[in-house]
Amino acid sequence: MTRSSREGRRKLRALFLVLLAAMFGLIGLNAALAHAVAEGDKGYIQEITGIHLLPFVYLGAKHMVTGYDHILFLFGVIFFLYRLNHIALYVSLFAIGHSTTMLLGVYFNVGINSFIIDAIIGLSVVYKALDNMGAYQRWFGFQPNTKVATLIFGLFHGFGLSTKILEYNISPDGLVPNLIAFNIGVELGQLTALAMILIAMGFWRRTAGFWRHAYTANVWMLTAGFVLVGYQLTGFFVS
Repeated sequence: MTRSSREGRRKLRALFLVLLAAMFGLIGLNAALAHAVAEGDKGYIQEITGIHLLPFVYLGAKHMVTGYDHILFLFGVIFFLYRLNHIALYVSLFAIGHSTTMLLGVYFNVGINSFIIDAIIGLSVVYKALDNMGAYQRWFGFQPNTKVATLIFGLFHGFGLSTKILEYNISPDGLVPNLIAFNIGVELGQLTALAMILIAMGFWRRTAGFWRHAYTANVWMLTAGFVLVGYQLTGFFVS
């Protein structure tokens, strides 16, 4: 191995550690603010009535882009997907799931404890990390249906979204158009996050260190999922 190759690998490892540190910093920030609705956004939504499409598109995109639990799950889902048609299938299943329960949850005012639903979302990250690590085949001798699991966890992620919307005390005047606009924003935010993940993964996969560090990356993701679950369950029992 040449000196330049060793130096290149050291730089890649350093970059990888920096990205992991940044990711966990963001997760920690998200955990601290997991049930907080931005006061400016909350006050605006509580004051307005009628149809306001662009503000709700913005709110939906903002929630998805800053929703690190959603992004972590999405990162895990596409971690070993290379073909665009496979990525599109899984992302569509996830979108169908969270769009359905988000819209129905708000429309029918289905209230779910935010700590519990966010703990389940954390478990979705744990599930996907274990799946990527091949744990189910080694431990139990079977492979869960990844498409069904993505859809089901998408449903739970949707209830997480609806919980946040209900915290806005949204007006029933113009509810359906505003909800549709919010969902459009969520999908735009998801596409933005997906594009960023795919670009980063594309560069990483072309390096010799991808397969050496793939398992470690999923261990970190597993740890992050347990951190999210633990935080939410702690909040549930002490609140």
